[in-house]
Amino acid sequence: MSSSSAPSGSSMPSLPRLTRAHAPLTHAVEIVNELGEREQVQIPAERPLTIYVDKRELVTLMTLGAQPELLVLGYLRNQRLVESVYDIESITVDWEVHAAAVRTRHGIARIEERTASKVVTTGCGQGSVFGGLMDEVDRIQLPDARLTQGQLYGIVNAIRLKETTYKSSGSVHGCALFQGEELLTFVEDVGRHNAIDTIAGWMWMNPESPSSGSPAEGSAPIPMQGADKVFYTTGRLTSEMVIKSAQMGVPIVVSRSGMTQMGHAVAQQLGLCAIGRATNRRFVCYSGAHRLVLQPELAQAPAVPPAQSAGPR
Repeated sequence: MSSSSAPSGSSMPSLPRLTRAHAPLTHAVEIVNELGEREQVQIPAERPLTIYVDKRELVTLMTLGAQPELLVLGYLRNQRLVESVYDIESITVDWEVHAAAVRTRHGIARIEERTASKVVTTGCGQGSVFGGLMDEVDRIQLPDARLTQGQLYGIVNAIRLKETTYKSSGSVHGCALFQGEELLTFVEDVGRHNAIDTIAGWMWMNPESPSSGSPAEGSAPIPMQGADKVFYTTGRLTSEMVIKSAQMGVPIVVSRSGMTQMGHAVAQQLGLCAIGRATNRRFVCYSGAHRLVLQPELAQAPAVPPAQSAGPR
């Protein structure tokens, strides 16, 4: 078991203590192919994880289980049940009982009222959110940010080269967080809503390095900000994904899939740059085109330099 906290004797607020629960990500099964041959293939694992907050059962998520503590933390963040990472004392995951025990520092105000209404979303694995999807959209102000077409191509290529569970077994969604073309973290799960929640948890557990000097004595490190980040997903851009990206402060989202009508409406309202159908050199910008620095001459360039493409495959 590991934890992240302030040094002993420090008055600085501490990050939550997290276990590092592990579970197999794939499962071998025997199949029969189109030739009548039997063989073993890998399929993604899927397991329930019931979240208890201060001993109160909250919800059961179906998940791959790659980083369950970060998933739980990000879920609480994106459901707007906790306002700060420092509201959480610890998250303990036990796969023997398929449970995550969350201990808060001061409880969650009006938790019964705030979790009474549930909306089942269009996310794979049947995601859900508490309360109205649009409740906080009007209060979100996204920071100014730009992404060049060259950086977009770098992001798409980084995902293409990434070794993933999807490549070995399929049937999962991947999400990633980029800073420019630099891949900061990559998460796969049975539902894209789980993957983005895990990234939200990761951001909270990785505070920004101060640009100058050290934090004031007793002050908490600033959680990672989304202003200079880009969110990538293999799944479609629904209203849920757009809102969660905006809640994380990330003003640019990229998908290799498309976008829904409600996702588009929310993105336009927020001024969020939503880029879809991003594969190789092709893409469409659905909204927030003012954030995209176009370099159309790059679209004509070969995806692989001729010297490399001539080699063996």
